[in-house]
Amino acid sequence: MVLNPKNTNTMKKGWIIFFALWALLFLLFAFWQINDPDPEWWVPAYIGGAMVCGLAAMNRFPLQIIAALAITYLVCSFFFWPQEIFSWASQEVEQKDLTMKTPAMENNREFFGLIVLAAVTGLAFWQGRKQILVK
Repeated sequence: MVLNPKNTNTMKKGWIIFFALWALLFLLFAFWQINDPDPEWWVPAYIGGAMVCGLAAMNRFPLQIIAALAITYLVCSFFFWPQEIFSWASQEVEQKDLTMKTPAMENNREFFGLIVLAAVTGLAFWQGRKQILVK
């Protein structure tokens, strides 16, 4: 269900800014993934998140699509569950750049990317659902 743009139940300005910023960030992340070893997976994932956030910033919530993406991101994140988060974090701090030194680093980054996508699309679903309930 997509809310009508003439709907009087509009989001607060803070949520509009939140979703607009995440839309831009996800587009930037998609651009950075072009040089990734497997861009065919990550570019569409981040573009999907950018589209959801862009629509949410415009007060449009296709809830079935948002729910499907949020669940997909969350389920896929379990396949990248990090083995050692604290050692990875210390390696990232020590190397002081974004080059991937080990496959575990790539796995951990992909895990956290999917968690962020799931969280932000989950918030979009929550906002859309909240507006329907108020209606």
